[in-house]
Amino acid sequence: MKRLRLIVRLTVISLAVWSFGFEPGWLQQRELALTAAGWSGPTLTIAVAADLHSGAPHAGLPMLRRVVDQLNASRPDLILLPGDFVIQHVLGGEPLAPAAIAGELARLKAPLGVYATLGNHDWWHDGEQIRQDLQSTGITVLENAAVPLPTAAGSLWLAGIGDDMSGHARPEQAFAQAPEAASLIVMMHDPANAPALPARTLVAFAGHTHGGQFRLPFVGALVTPGASPLRHAYGWIPDVPAPTFVTAGVGTSILPIRFNCPPETIVLRLTGKTPS
Repeated sequence: MKRLRLIVRLTVISLAVWSFGFEPGWLQQRELALTAAGWSGPTLTIAVAADLHSGAPHAGLPMLRRVVDQLNASRPDLILLPGDFVIQHVLGGEPLAPAAIAGELARLKAPLGVYATLGNHDWWHDGEQIRQDLQSTGITVLENAAVPLPTAAGSLWLAGIGDDMSGHARPEQAFAQAPEAASLIVMMHDPANAPALPARTLVAFAGHTHGGQFRLPFVGALVTPGASPLRHAYGWIPDVPAPTFVTAGVGTSILPIRFNCPPETIVLRLTGKTPS
C-alpha cells in the first residue's frame, strides 16, 4: 500500500508539473483540410489564432511572437483572429497593454487580409480601445459585420459575429450584410452562435472554450464557459448547419493550466469539389 500511495503521489505531482509548467507553453499548429461544394476557386489557406490572452503565464510577448511567426510561415491567404486578445485575473500572469499586443500582430501578412472579432475578455477590459488599437495596425475588426473578400472565384464574403457571453452577438445582422447568393466564411469568438449559421457557410471558426483547457482521455472537456454544450468544446462540432471548427486557442484564463489540450494555431486548406 505504501508503494501504491507513493506511485499515486508521484503521478499527481508529475501531472501537475506538466499541466502548469510545460503544456501551456507547447505551441502546436493543427493542419486541417475541408472540401466545400460551394467553393469553385483554387485552394484557399486560412490561418486562425484565437484566445491569445496575452499576459497569461506562458502567453507573454515571446509566445505572441511565436504565434505571429507560425501564422506567417504557413503563407496563408487569409488570417482570422477570433477574439480575447487580453486577460484579466489569471494566477501568475502580467497583463499586456492592448497597444503592445496590436503592435506585434501588425507583423501578420496575408493577401486577403487580417481580420478579428472581439471576445468577452476584450469587452471586460475596453472593447472600443482594443478595436482602435487593432485597426490602427491594419487589422479589420468585424463585429456583426460582413465584407467581401477579393478573390477571383466569385462571390465570397467574410462575416464576423460579436461575442455571445458579453451580449454583443448579432449574427443575423452580420449575415444580412452579405448578398444572399454569396458563400460565407464565418468567424465568431463563441461557438454558442454556431446554430445560427446559414447553410451557405463554407466554414466557420470559433474559440472561447480553450478546448476545456483540461481534457481527459476518452472523456474530453470537463467544463466550458458560456452557453455551448460540452460536445462543442473542441474540434469539428456536431449538430450545426455548417462545418465549424472550435480551436483550443493559445492562452489560458482563470488557472494557467492545460492538459491534453496544448495551445494551437490552425491552418485550414479549403478546396472545392471537382465536377463529375
